[in-house]
Amino acid sequence: MTTSEGQAPEMTDEHIERIKENMEKVEQLSKRLIEVMATKKPHTPALDGPNQELFARAATAYWAEAWQNPAKLLEQQIEYWGKSVLNFAEAQQALTGAEVEEHAELPRDKRFSNPLWETNPYFRLVRQQYQTNAEAIAHAVASVEDLDAKDRQRLKYFSQQIVDMMSPTNFLATNPDALEKAVETEGQSLIQGLENLVSDLEANDGELVVKLADESAFQIGGNIATTPGDVVYRNRMMELIQYKPATETVHETPIVLFPPWINKFYILDLKAQNSLIKWVTEQGYTLFVVSWVNPDESYADTGMEDYIQDGFLTAIDEVKKICKVKQVNAVGYCIAGTTLSLTLSLLKQRGDKSVKSATFFTALTDFSDQGEFTPFLQNDFIDGIEEEVNKEGLLRSWIMARTFSFLRSRDLIYGPAIRSYMMGETPPAFDLLYWNGDGANLPAKMAVQYLRGLCQRNEFATDGFELMGHTLKVSEVDVPLMAITCQTDHIAAWKDCYSGVQKMGSRSKTFVVSESGHIAGIVNPPSKKKYGHYTNADLKGDADTWLKDATFNEGSWWPMWEAWLKKRSGKQVPAREPGDSSHPSLGPAPGTYVVVKASA
Repeated sequence: MTTSEGQAPEMTDEHIERIKENMEKVEQLSKRLIEVMATKKPHTPALDGPNQELFARAATAYWAEAWQNPAKLLEQQIEYWGKSVLNFAEAQQALTGAEVEEHAELPRDKRFSNPLWETNPYFRLVRQQYQTNAEAIAHAVASVEDLDAKDRQRLKYFSQQIVDMMSPTNFLATNPDALEKAVETEGQSLIQGLENLVSDLEANDGELVVKLADESAFQIGGNIATTPGDVVYRNRMMELIQYKPATETVHETPIVLFPPWINKFYILDLKAQNSLIKWVTEQGYTLFVVSWVNPDESYADTGMEDYIQDGFLTAIDEVKKICKVKQVNAVGYCIAGTTLSLTLSLLKQRGDKSVKSATFFTALTDFSDQGEFTPFLQNDFIDGIEEEVNKEGLLRSWIMARTFSFLRSRDLIYGPAIRSYMMGETPPAFDLLYWNGDGANLPAKMAVQYLRGLCQRNEFATDGFELMGHTLKVSEVDVPLMAITCQTDHIAAWKDCYSGVQKMGSRSKTFVVSESGHIAGIVNPPSKKKYGHYTNADLKGDADTWLKDATFNEGSWWPMWEAWLKKRSGKQVPAREPGDSSHPSLGPAPGTYVVVKASA
């Protein structure tokens, strides 16, 4: 609450008294906070930050450079001192009412949108000094030499995380939005914020996982994941859902879609308007979707081979039986696309032609460039994960969620935390954010196989990934394929996906780059007319050349994919109802596995 001039409102005695009363309520909530923190389940400390050797190497390199070139260090320090003194002098001038000399505008940053960051001398000084400090840290990190490329990338990333964490907006005393809200509500916003904080801690056994969406607004199978279908098969790894036909006839060759098991499949069926699952049935296809189990500690020894044998191969076999066909068209999203590639290599070596074509959604098969995950894929973190999973039997969902969130920490951690804990706001009723918070655990064995063999050693794209008595290689993926990637994807960078597709042995390859990111670029219905896509049949050059010579196409890639799929889907046959006499309905879609929550 501000006046028209952006000044803080006047306070009455009655107003202050009510604030004091509310502060006493805060004290009671604080006791509850202490109780929940006392019962916090411990985890491996190595998961909380990089090995200190990284900072030691950086410090050694920095001081060695300073010793050899002291003028450079002095220049940086003098510049920092000068800016700091100027910030203070400007604040002093403003406090005395003197007119402050105009300087360059402060950089645009949505964290500092409140007018008080400009008009109030105190807040302006806090912001200016924070940005001066941030610039000084960035310059210091950039000046460090004698570090290898990975250490330099990690140092830059973790130093930026420290800078973002220390933003004045993250602290009540230096956040004008939160302070105004507290005064306006007589402290009630702080009480509600603390209640939100305690509730989030209690929901996650003392781990701070910021709730991004109002969970009470959604029901799986109620107002999300509502496309009609039936579970027609179930084993310890997955439920196989067959969706009801939406046309009188369908293509003979069915589609079996494998979503990632790091998340829930209903990202592809959030609501009717953007459901890829619903859209596929409306184009005249028999669609099966795998819903993975959300593993607990009893799955500790479950590996990639189990996902392939009891997931991919079993699903393909059951679909063939139900539809009475010899081949299916397979789709794999993210890690399931990676595993589909492993499965295709295995089938190639076995002489099994069950898969007629493969579609990959944002799927990495070549991990030579670890991209934005480089900070987390070095031995200090992976050693910590291995220690954690050996102790717990699984990689708990919140650990993965935290890692992904820190890649976009301002939007997925600090911003939501400020709104929830300092402003006392209820999280929004946003289906995508609800899905984002509904994660899944990973079995211990599978997590280590994936992180060590694929991510770190890049075995599948090089000498081969040993699994199920076979040496699997990406070059053995030889079915007709289409790869859909996303231009701003920070999880599976499109250039890295491109490199993997280049190494595949298929004679028929179609590569597509959709606008937007890992989710929005895939969940991109034609009716929205939102994101376009790039195509280029020439995959011989590097990724930059491919994009430079690519054709931009307006609108979603979905129709283009369907036209490609139609050529590989056979004749029209009468529409198939879910299941058969050997596969009775085990319950309606979306099934039972999808509603199981991850372990905290």
